[in-house]
Amino acid sequence: MAGEADSANADRLESFVDCMRRPGEVLVLDLEGLTFMDSSGLHALLRLNAAARERGEGLHLAAVRDVPGRVLQIAGVWFALNIHPSVEEAFAVALSFRDPPVREPQ
Repeated sequence: MAGEADSANADRLESFVDCMRRPGEVLVLDLEGLTFMDSSGLHALLRLNAAARERGEGLHLAAVRDVPGRVLQIAGVWFALNIHPSVEEAFAVALSFRDPPVREPQ
């Protein structure tokens, strides 16, 4: 994502992400280029996260910077979301939950 997530485009953001998702797959949103987010953008991310959880999928946010990060912190949702410092780390964490557990021989 790049630019702004606000009342002018939050609905399009949700629609786009919903169209891009694949059932059963985790979704990583790269927010490095996101420079501004208002409450509409925040609510869009929260709805996307809730929908992903309902489907048993994951939503991971990567490279959250400056203003968007501050909005997530002020709103008190920073720790409720899967936020990672980089896209690479987000994928590594997301994919680690998809691997079946290794069983020890009995």
